[in-house]
Amino acid sequence: MHGFSLPSGGAVETIPESIPDSPLKPRHGPASAGGAGAARRAVQPGRPWVSVAALHAAVALFGVAGLFGKWVAAPALVIVFGRVAVASLAFAGLLRVWPLRRWSPHGAGTAARPGGRQLAALWACGGLLAFHWVTFFQAIQVSTVAVGLLSYSSAPVFVVLLEPLGFRERLARRSLALALLACAGVALIVPRWEAGDALLQGVAWGALSGLSFALLALCNRALVRLHGAVRVAFHQDLAALVLLAPLLPFFWSPLGVREVALLVALGLFCTALAHALFIHSMAVLPARVAAIASALEPVYGIALAWLLLGEVPALRTLAGGALILAAVLWASLRPERAG
Repeated sequence: MHGFSLPSGGAVETIPESIPDSPLKPRHGPASAGGAGAARRAVQPGRPWVSVAALHAAVALFGVAGLFGKWVAAPALVIVFGRVAVASLAFAGLLRVWPLRRWSPHGAGTAARPGGRQLAALWACGGLLAFHWVTFFQAIQVSTVAVGLLSYSSAPVFVVLLEPLGFRERLARRSLALALLACAGVALIVPRWEAGDALLQGVAWGALSGLSFALLALCNRALVRLHGAVRVAFHQDLAALVLLAPLLPFFWSPLGVREVALLVALGLFCTALAHALFIHSMAVLPARVAAIASALEPVYGIALAWLLLGEVPALRTLAGGALILAAVLWASLRPERAG
């Protein structure tokens, strides 16, 4: 979920695009509060079927975000600038209309307003978010939606590899096995390892997007607990907007009415609405359900690209994607098993 510590980011996205404390990423969901028991305690009563529908709608919206890289005739940086401009306004509206407690972690307590040092951390992560989204759309523009989504979806594997370094833990053999499985998937996707090959370039940009998303997910762990997912998303989208603004004249291309409408839809529906639906579903559903559903983001995206863009993925792309998604699910479901 792109930008929301889920996939694609869009990761998680979003997880997302993009969502900051998604259970798709290892130790980023309710399980991080103390294993499966804490996850169960965090789940609130509600109508499960409504929450399941909201969850899959959110994941589908995150998945369709990748198609805008083909629909909008503009450089990746311009697309991201338009996305964060609309999303920032939408998140500001959400924070103003609904009480803060609705957007705090798992609906409990109140989401605190960030202070000076925390605000600086949020804006630094906003720069990372901007890089993540630019590389994501660049991957799709130079190759295909399938290649961009699948290579970006390796983010949870990067999390598994980076966590021991960040917390000074020993790298487990299981983490190395996950990395090898994901690398095997990438190797299958790329038919020719030549610098000029479009698929290789797409995988390289997608891997950079996945790596930056993994770093963002790790950084967002403490921020989301303190301030709530929507407040974090608002500050980081606003920071991305401000940081990208000086670069805009170097990449600017004229936008027609169609492109502007598409950017509004991208920021409003595939970013703000998708995040709100995902947060709503997490108040009812356990982390395991969200993790499995979030792994479907590239599946939704590839299917929609097939239907709407006529992009038929090659057999080796599907085979490589299956290996990457297997590694993602293995990494994502670790907290539940460890609990």
